[in-house]
Amino acid sequence: MKLRSALSALVLVAAPAAVVLGGATGASAAPDAVAVTKISHATATSMFSQSGITWSSSGGCSDRNTPTCTSFTQLNLATAQGAQTLKSATGCALNITGGTETGHASGTYSHWNGYKLDYAKSTCVTNYVKNTFTYIGLRGDGAPQYRSGSGNIYADEGNHWDVLYYNCGGC
Repeated sequence: MKLRSALSALVLVAAPAAVVLGGATGASAAPDAVAVTKISHATATSMFSQSGITWSSSGGCSDRNTPTCTSFTQLNLATAQGAQTLKSATGCALNITGGTETGHASGTYSHWNGYKLDYAKSTCVTNYVKNTFTYIGLRGDGAPQYRSGSGNIYADEGNHWDVLYYNCGGC
């Protein structure tokens, strides 16, 4: 029993930014017990800048608690890497319009919990998603959805893409 407690304590000390979440199982669901590493707003913006990804907000701010801002506070590392993968794979201009700020739908795999980003619509990104990924039907709100080869979900919400990153998309 002492060895188990020591190992548990070691895991907590060695990986303070990792969180383990359980999810639903099945072919179309997120994987069970996925370790998640959270990053800061500054780390995310640095990663995006290095990849040529831009971001904007209707409020011109980055406060996580203001819905008109675009924040990356508590973004999952895999989500940021997924954006970099998308940029690299498409060669398209990529502008993030929504991150971890309040005001989005709730849930385990939500913006607030670091799993989602919104991208401004562009012909380049739209053509890439529709020609490369698999159409999987309409979401509950009527948004057409496409699944990438790595399992991430791209939902066409009309004026932007809402992307759910279960992983980095092959980074």
